Amino acid sequence: MAAYFIRRTVYAILLTFLVSVLAFIVIQLPPGDYASTYVARISSAGMTEERRQELLAAITQRYALDRPMHEQYITWMRNILTKGDFGMSFNWNRPVQRIIVERLPLTITLGLIPLVFQFLVAIPIGLYSAVNQYTKGDYFFTFFSFVGVSIPNFLLALVIMVFLFTNFNISIGGLFSPQYREAPWSLAKVIDLLQHLIVPVIVIAMESTAGTVRTLRATMLDELGKDYMKVARAKGLSKWAAVIKHALRIALNPIIAALGWQLPAIVSGSMIVSIVVGIPTVGPVLHQARLSQDMYLAGGIILVLSALTIFGTLLSDLLLAVSDPRISFDDGSR
Repeated sequence: MAAYFIRRTVYAILLTFLVSVLAFIVIQLPPGDYASTYVARISSAGMTEERRQELLAAITQRYALDRPMHEQYITWMRNILTKGDFGMSFNWNRPVQRIIVERLPLTITLGLIPLVFQFLVAIPIGLYSAVNQYTKGDYFFTFFSFVGVSIPNFLLALVIMVFLFTNFNISIGGLFSPQYREAPWSLAKVIDLLQHLIVPVIVIAMESTAGTVRTLRATMLDELGKDYMKVARAKGLSKWAAVIKHALRIALNPIIAALGWQLPAIVSGSMIVSIVVGIPTVGPVLHQARLSQDMYLAGGIILVLSALTIFGTLLSDLLLAVSDPRISFDDGSR
């Protein structure tokens, strides 16, 4: 296990480096650069061409955009590794690190709540549906999970928002209602915040919960028909004791393996849902940074999400080794 962990850690570091290179290249692939995009956006009808060129040259020199791409990348990575400095955001004119940190608490909260909801709801439903195959309850939950993975998140968010406003005159958008945005914290403001979080939590949790139900049901059905379950029942274990003690432990492996993809989802949030509902998470910031070619902000967020994906994959592999004793990493094979 120790040798495997060291080997995978080295691989993770190398992969993170390669991802950082690709991220820095990809965010600069669109034609033009930040300087030309920014100048074009702020240029007025009365601005002369000479003034535009002066402004373009000043911004280019300020952010070292006239240097070759590899020099910009080396400088960027050196500052990250030695100072923890991800660079300055061109649009926000603030350190990238500060922008990300400011939005992390809400983003993580908005990601963890659906994640907890997903496991609390999906595992019991998946177990029930598999053990009671072809019953009315199984058909109902199968249909529910099919609908859940089929409806796009942003469409579901719009439908819920329209339904709440039409039937209950409740307007859900942003974090607070207009009267509470600048108001001091109170019980009424907390309740208003929770009301505004209902829609994004439900929408984000819907797809992952439905997908987990389908996955667990399929893997449980595979395990329930195997010989070791018949042996467990023959030894006197009740049906549910055998299911939970033996089958569930094996059936959870695909779900544990998928945890590696949950970490970046927690940090980034659901980008489209956050944009539709108006929630200030990291996702909309990344979207706006890509549109405006704010390369240090976009690159910093992509690098963080990629590192979390790599770390999450390593973590899920280690959890698999703990949950399933049949998996061995000592000789480098699984």
